[in-house]
Amino acid sequence: MMDLLRQHAPADHADLPGPATEQMLAAAEERMGISFPQDLRAWLLQNNLDLPEGDVGDDVACCGFAGFPDEGTFFLGIRAMEGLYANRSMPGGFDPPDQPDNPFWRNEWIPFLSDQDGWTGKFIDVRDGRVGRWFVGEITITGEYESLAHYFDSVAELLTKIADGDHPVCEVAEGRLVWS
Repeated sequence: MMDLLRQHAPADHADLPGPATEQMLAAAEERMGISFPQDLRAWLLQNNLDLPEGDVGDDVACCGFAGFPDEGTFFLGIRAMEGLYANRSMPGGFDPPDQPDNPFWRNEWIPFLSDQDGWTGKFIDVRDGRVGRWFVGEITITGEYESLAHYFDSVAELLTKIADGDHPVCEVAEGRLVWS
């Protein structure tokens, strides 16, 4: 997926920061009280997509690089994951507390993609590595993708369609993804 972004939208790719370190991951896991699944660790060790702290506005719940992987959501870096996780995490482990079998949120879910308000996004379930989706006010979908790798395959497929000119609302212009 990142190779496709580098190849077809090199200006966007060049704006992305570097990888996280093992120390950053360990510190985040300690603060969150949860271990990152191996797929997520591998991703973050290659791509910690936190914006520089000076670029983060006080008025947004989450932040990331606009326009990737789509127009309205973005991949979270470690700081953004921690912030959104802290916002969603509940005493007792799930929300609402009277629905343990069908919660809106479980503390075993780590968000990795969101909109800027934190109202919608994707998470990885630390129990089994599956990827799910939440949207405030709607039923949370678990197991939307078998794994983070399967989700990234879908983003790679999307990037390929965009590069081939086969996507109805996105194209590449001057090395950047442009959404209409």
